[in-house]
Amino acid sequence: MPKMKTKKSAAKRFSLTGTGKVKHKKMNLRHILTKRSPKRKMNLRHTGILSEKDAKRLRKQMLPYG
Repeated sequence: MPKMKTKKSAAKRFSLTGTGKVKHKKMNLRHILTKRSPKRKMNLRHTGILSEKDAKRLRKQMLPYG
């Protein structure tokens, strides 16, 4: 059986932690930032962790060797 291909778009957007959790960058920090509060913008800078249900599907389908 041939090797499975990694979805490159997913590989650029997500990364795995040492324990296997999936990290991602939070959305809503690209443009029209004047209406957002400084507190909200500060919290959006940090990375988020994907829920375990979504992470399991992503690791299986998009990042088979991640």
